[in-house]
Amino acid sequence: MSVEKLRSTALSISDLRDMARAHLPRGIFEYVARGTDEDRSLAGNARAFDEIDLVPRVVRDVSAPDTSCKLFGQPCAAPIAVSPTGFASLLWLDGEVGSARAATRAGIPFALSTGSITPMEQIRAEVDGRLWLQLYVWPQREMTRELIARARRARYEALIITVDTPVAPFRPYNLKNGFSIPFKVSSRNFWDIVTHPRWLYGVVFRRYLKSGPMVAENYPEQLRVPVAAAKPGKFNLPFCDNVSWDDIREFRRLWDGPLILKGVLHPDDAASAVDAGCDGIIVSNHGGRNLDSAIAPVRMLPEIADRVGHKATVLLDSGISRGSDILKALALGAHAVMVGKATLFGVGAAGEDGAQRALEILVDELVRVMTNSGAKDLGSISSGLLRLSNAFARSMLDLNPTAIEARAAADR
Repeated sequence: MSVEKLRSTALSISDLRDMARAHLPRGIFEYVARGTDEDRSLAGNARAFDEIDLVPRVVRDVSAPDTSCKLFGQPCAAPIAVSPTGFASLLWLDGEVGSARAATRAGIPFALSTGSITPMEQIRAEVDGRLWLQLYVWPQREMTRELIARARRARYEALIITVDTPVAPFRPYNLKNGFSIPFKVSSRNFWDIVTHPRWLYGVVFRRYLKSGPMVAENYPEQLRVPVAAAKPGKFNLPFCDNVSWDDIREFRRLWDGPLILKGVLHPDDAASAVDAGCDGIIVSNHGGRNLDSAIAPVRMLPEIADRVGHKATVLLDSGISRGSDILKALALGAHAVMVGKATLFGVGAAGEDGAQRALEILVDELVRVMTNSGAKDLGSISSGLLRLSNAFARSMLDLNPTAIEARAAADR
């Protein structure tokens, strides 16, 4: 489906979500759409944004709204980056390449996941845009060093170290749907797969004919095996339960571009990350996919921005599904946001065109919300445009909103 047609049929991220649900087997769709355990954190992310109301200002010149900003000293068309999301090519043929192209077309950075199926070098060869690489810390540190060197050779701009996954999360719906890595056809998923022939042919068969079995191409060489042949367990997947701040300092020495720590929810950890040399903090609960009942990142954003926003770039990840969510995050101190599920729904609905449409929707909504709120540019966005619920407001009683806004605006 072309972008032009999507503009008349996909009017929101929810529309793309519904289209992806129709196209994908249930096991694949729920792997993307759901969280962990009982999905409490997933629901909490959305609920936190709903507890923030907008208080628009009027009689202001908003005739030329401007969403442009700078991230790590480089221009962005909007305060958005695409979050690292693994196995996008399970949703659509060449899903990672399509997402990266869509981000480049939108003028924003794209973060490639360690768990992607497309090699980082291929993405760089096919996409002339801002590319960031996300990686986990392996128990065998030499494997992490190998990927850092590989990212440097491939000319990636920034490195994202994800630190909120010390053990494998529990996602019971995957077991019920027969979806797992290694991926196997079983009695649980057979009917789900064969009743989605467009996905089966368009993704699985075409991928196999094009390049053979799916492989986690950005894993260390020792672990780079076909997804269907992978062995479950800690050794084969990038779970490490003894990451230290000394590790982060070492990665700082090995990487000469922006270093970003992802998965931070506590202000003390944000401060430690800056002390260890990180240039950016991603306030995130992994989209509600790792620790159920983990606090919604937007609730911790004001305190983290107050603590480190004058020293590092603060990005908010998890729960962004509307342009109003972006404005709320900026008003609470974020320099920008990262979106993952939204673009994955676009990929699952229509590949590269769907990813492009997802980003168009978010930027269009942001422009519309800014204009209706009386904000002509990102520097005009302040906490004065917000009213918080009592529960949310209590977390901000000891903060200085003016200082938070000034720090966030300084890098826009």
